[in-house]
Amino acid sequence: MDVNEYQKLALKTLNPNLSKKDILINGVMGLCGESGEAIDIVKKHLAQGHDLNKEHLIEELGDIAWYLAETAYALDISLEEVLKINIEKLKNRYPNGFDTQKSIDRK
Repeated sequence: MDVNEYQKLALKTLNPNLSKKDILINGVMGLCGESGEAIDIVKKHLAQGHDLNKEHLIEELGDIAWYLAETAYALDISLEEVLKINIEKLKNRYPNGFDTQKSIDRK
């Protein structure tokens, strides 16, 4: 499955009663909430001695992907285009791969 197919399938579960503004708000709030759930799993592993619950973390990554697809839809852009734009930004920032100094002195 490619990312645009994922976005199309994921959006079948979008609440049809939401306006684009409400979809945008729900999307970014969902990204924050699900990211918080993901970091909580890692925190429990690193700071509290729990085994890393990979299955749960993968589920949360899926939820993050859903909210990313929703937010992109609210902006009238495909998920593939979001990813392409991000790769172009990274290639411009780190043309030869990650560089600590370029990370510190970002323009």
